Amino acid sequence: MNKMKTSSKIYTALIFIFLFAPIAILIVFSFNEAKSLSVFSGFSFKWYQELISDSETLNSLRNTLVLALSASIISTIMGTFAAVGINKIRSKWYRAAMDTVTNIPMMNPDIITGISLMFMFVFVGRLFGASTSLSFWTLLISHVTFCLPYVILQVLPKLQQMDKSLPEAAMDLGCTPMRAFLKVELPEIMPGIVTGMIMAFTMSLDDFVISYFTTGNGFQTLPIAIYNMTKKTVTPKMYALATIIFFVILTLLLLTNLTDNEDSRNLRKVRKSRRAEKTVRANASDKPKGRRVLYITCSALVVGVIALIIGINSNNTLVLNVYNWGEYISDGSEGSFDTIKEFEEWYEDTYNRKVRVNYSTFASNEDMYAKLSSGAVSYDVVIPSDYMIARMKNEDMLLPINYDNIPNYQYISDDFKGLYYDENNEYTVPYTYGIIGIIYDANVVDEADVTGWELMWNEKYANNILQFNNSRDAFGTAMYKLGIDVNTTDKAQWELALNELMEQRPLVKSYVMDEIYNMMEAGEAAISAYYAGDYFTMLDAQADNVDLQFFYPDRTNYFVDAMCIPSCCQNKELAEIFINYMLSEEAAIANAEYIYYSSPNSLVYENETYIEDMGEEALEILYPEMESFSELYNEYAYRTLSDDMLDYLNTLWENIKVS
Repeated sequence: MNKMKTSSKIYTALIFIFLFAPIAILIVFSFNEAKSLSVFSGFSFKWYQELISDSETLNSLRNTLVLALSASIISTIMGTFAAVGINKIRSKWYRAAMDTVTNIPMMNPDIITGISLMFMFVFVGRLFGASTSLSFWTLLISHVTFCLPYVILQVLPKLQQMDKSLPEAAMDLGCTPMRAFLKVELPEIMPGIVTGMIMAFTMSLDDFVISYFTTGNGFQTLPIAIYNMTKKTVTPKMYALATIIFFVILTLLLLTNLTDNEDSRNLRKVRKSRRAEKTVRANASDKPKGRRVLYITCSALVVGVIALIIGINSNNTLVLNVYNWGEYISDGSEGSFDTIKEFEEWYEDTYNRKVRVNYSTFASNEDMYAKLSSGAVSYDVVIPSDYMIARMKNEDMLLPINYDNIPNYQYISDDFKGLYYDENNEYTVPYTYGIIGIIYDANVVDEADVTGWELMWNEKYANNILQFNNSRDAFGTAMYKLGIDVNTTDKAQWELALNELMEQRPLVKSYVMDEIYNMMEAGEAAISAYYAGDYFTMLDAQADNVDLQFFYPDRTNYFVDAMCIPSCCQNKELAEIFINYMLSEEAAIANAEYIYYSSPNSLVYENETYIEDMGEEALEILYPEMESFSELYNEYAYRTLSDDMLDYLNTLWENIKVS
């Protein structure tokens, strides 16, 4: 018996360790002095201070709290009355049907719910001729939809546990049905209502998948903001925020349990008939406390909605919707230049009119394309990569730019004009560019082995090599190594690249994208191909025993990200003014320094302060000496492949991942 008890305790301890070890690590590293997410270098409140000064993150947090509070209040009111109605159903089959319908939003996969709601909103929006189908209100409706069942399932048991004679006795004493509900039933089921509201609040606060498909521009929740940070890496200030949220949720759960325990103790008391009648009489003559609670709740909801309408819609304020990569603009964190805020202030000073920039982020070109092509949202400025620009241009998803409104375009180097994705310079303004190279740990890799792409196939470093976790870049490394055209339509050439990657497969420790940051910074791997700008992000957080270095192979990928105006744009002139501001010296330098990517803007790369701040070593990597960028770009950049070739490439990629 003692052995069984000991085994049970050990098993329970292991379960708790498995569940809470990740949270414990998160809490510990939120107090890490360094930026590393894997090596603890000292206790500090630095990241909590950074969090307080990060306006974008705090704005996302505010949006999340407003949404969660609104959704929980509405779903609590609707769910309470729905539970009362379901409780009064006498038909066995009808009751079973209602129970099934109630459970569907909880049992249905979130991704199915999110996609179906998005399609419904798009259909209804187009039916009524709306310019955009998704907004804060569609997001609120979605959250109310999946929160309702949790409220109903918390309130319904309280109604079933309640003595049904209580409301009947109240009505016998002269109460109307509504008065009997407010004065007798409502106080009895209040613990369930409170629990349901807390459950709805926490579910709404945590949701990502459904929000991702149903949110519009200008309203980004915290889970979506964190997801979009994977363009680079999730910074420790997110650990700090997650720690705060964890303890808030823990407090709410403790309150829920205390409420349930108090209710259970009350239920154990035996109600005598005379005592019950006295209670009913007392409740019937008391001031309507239940009604006051309901009125206060409804009033709070109305005030909240009015405040949202005033805050979100202003007739005197212009609105600009910008869609950019996550972590791809100077946002004011760590004392940096806040580009969006500065633009809003500059515009008001220059044009004597307020403008509000709804700044949203995406994690990949494909995510951005899916949102725009669905017609669900409307943006004024987007910043995709070259191959996606070519696709959007071919599908008439871009508007020609009036360069008269962008005088700073003159500072863009001629090397970045007339490229394949915009040969006639009609649709784009280059924002940044980059080159893929190889990052390696000099403490592990012999300098004599650093020759080219062959390093990633060197058996000496087996299980110490990272490869791209996307088909185009992974095949690119093999094709550059073999000297094959990365845009070839010859399937035999792709088969050669496949064989090369299959030979590399036993040497690869992991296929990664944003995971590369933690693994290279902590020394968990020694070799990986990645984008030059991100190498400097890794340098800032590398462990003491790691010495990260970077080099370019002879043949490699060149890419450009450019600012465009999509065909769904609502204010084209304002969009062009914003693009021009992004090319201004102050904004362009701040953005280049913050994201570490190369700039095609001469106001940046010729600026003495920028040159001094970046340092000689960084500039040699970001701006390598080249005969002509345009020639190298046209030779080595990825082009848009046909649908048949993309399907074929995906099939080859699946063979590698399966093996």
